[in-house]
Amino acid sequence: MELLYARCAGLDVHAKTVVACARIASGGTVTYDHRTVATTTQGLLELAEWLTAQGCTHVGLESTGVYWKPVWHMLEGQFELTLANAMHVRNVPGRKSDMKDARWLADLLAMGLIRSSFVPPAPIQELRDLTRTRKQWVREIARHTQRIQKTLEDANVKLTAAISDIRGTSGRAILKALMAGETDPERLVDLTTGRLKASRAQLVEVLRGRVTVHHRFMITLHLTQIEALETAVTTIEERIEEALAPFRAAVNLLTTMPGLSNTTAAVILAEIGDNVAPFPTAGHLVSWAGLCPRLDESAGKRRSTRTRQGAPWLKTTLVQAAWAATRRKDGYFHAQFLRLKSRRGPKKAILAVANSMLTAAYHMLRDGVEYHDLGGQHFAHRDKDQITKRLIQRLRDLGVVVEVKAA
Repeated sequence: MELLYARCAGLDVHAKTVVACARIASGGTVTYDHRTVATTTQGLLELAEWLTAQGCTHVGLESTGVYWKPVWHMLEGQFELTLANAMHVRNVPGRKSDMKDARWLADLLAMGLIRSSFVPPAPIQELRDLTRTRKQWVREIARHTQRIQKTLEDANVKLTAAISDIRGTSGRAILKALMAGETDPERLVDLTTGRLKASRAQLVEVLRGRVTVHHRFMITLHLTQIEALETAVTTIEERIEEALAPFRAAVNLLTTMPGLSNTTAAVILAEIGDNVAPFPTAGHLVSWAGLCPRLDESAGKRRSTRTRQGAPWLKTTLVQAAWAATRRKDGYFHAQFLRLKSRRGPKKAILAVANSMLTAAYHMLRDGVEYHDLGGQHFAHRDKDQITKRLIQRLRDLGVVVEVKAA
């Protein structure tokens, strides 16, 4: 096997220590030198000095939780860094130790057997932290909303049967009145805006329950958490807007695509960056995101075509955006979804739409162009002859003789 790097090092990163192994190849001999340092700033500075003294040019480390990030930031710019997926560099089982793990990483790196993970630049990493935190808080708001619904059901108040969003203006007014001790359904209905689809009689019926002191306490607890989280989400959205300032041109391009809002565009940029050069083709990006069938073949047979986990933060966002994009009746994504849904089912069809959206986003960011929709009749025009043959055959199966003439 060809040696790529004569002087390199492997790092086994932990919470408190980093075990380093410097691999030095000279002539036909290979020597190893080990060093264990603390993960404090002083310890990482000592590690950088030691690697420099060893003459190492390339350093490889595993993506262990968040512990790899301080090491990466401290060594970035001084060495060629390679971040390895821990699932891809597993050692032969048995005789495991931190030194052997570091040595194994050094050997793999020297032979070029480590596929480096994508690590975006610092501004994108900061934007990524903001968008992920926002998503976690939005999920937490949804959880507290579900807990309020559970408490209302326990009190036999069927508010969700008449109001789709209990955090809306009418729903929140009713909740605060319940917290204050109001239980008269007529008075509770008077607090609504009057724009609900349910009639007054229906609202009075669903609000007739048995609300106790315990129920009021639980509703107050969860609604207070929701309001605090909503304030935090507003604050972080303002911060995201500030962080998006250098990437405003890329955001404007992405939002020309159906289904992509300003928030969704921010998530896409936070996950892949505004420069798609690390991904040679759109196929590489789609594979990295986990939006294509996995490659699992043995003895000439495909064992599984399930998608990989990929990039979960990007994948889930694109699937949500795909559902929004398919609602545009005269668009390409709607036609693609209907075309695949009948044969493959809605889940695989929506993944295919998300795949197409990410592919389009790749070319838009690479070429700096806006989205151009192919139209809802794209597949009909592309497969005109095939559709004609299929329809004629269908008529013949029904016992009808058809004579076809060109229009």
